[in-house]
Amino acid sequence: MDVMERIKQQIEGHSIVLYMKGTPQAPQCGFSNNAARALQACKAEFFSVDVLSDPEIRQNLPRYANWPTFPQLYIKGELIGGSDIILELYQSGELQKMVSAA
Repeated sequence: MDVMERIKQQIEGHSIVLYMKGTPQAPQCGFSNNAARALQACKAEFFSVDVLSDPEIRQNLPRYANWPTFPQLYIKGELIGGSDIILELYQSGELQKMVSAA
């Protein structure tokens, strides 16, 4: 399967998807750690993809989303953003609302 099709299926197949470096249990960078912790604080059930263990996704996701960095959070098929945006949404209470709606 084409990597772009795999990405599309992951995003469409799960309400909340976090593309990150490492896993929620063992993040491999501070930004990914912050994103995962914010989602966990919202009690979100989310699907995560470790871009370090999948070089094809790591290379192609920035083209798919036109977003150059990791992590990348998708809720209901829509790119929400990276770590800074996720933390801002969490601090304002908006992330909890988005997670609940998903």
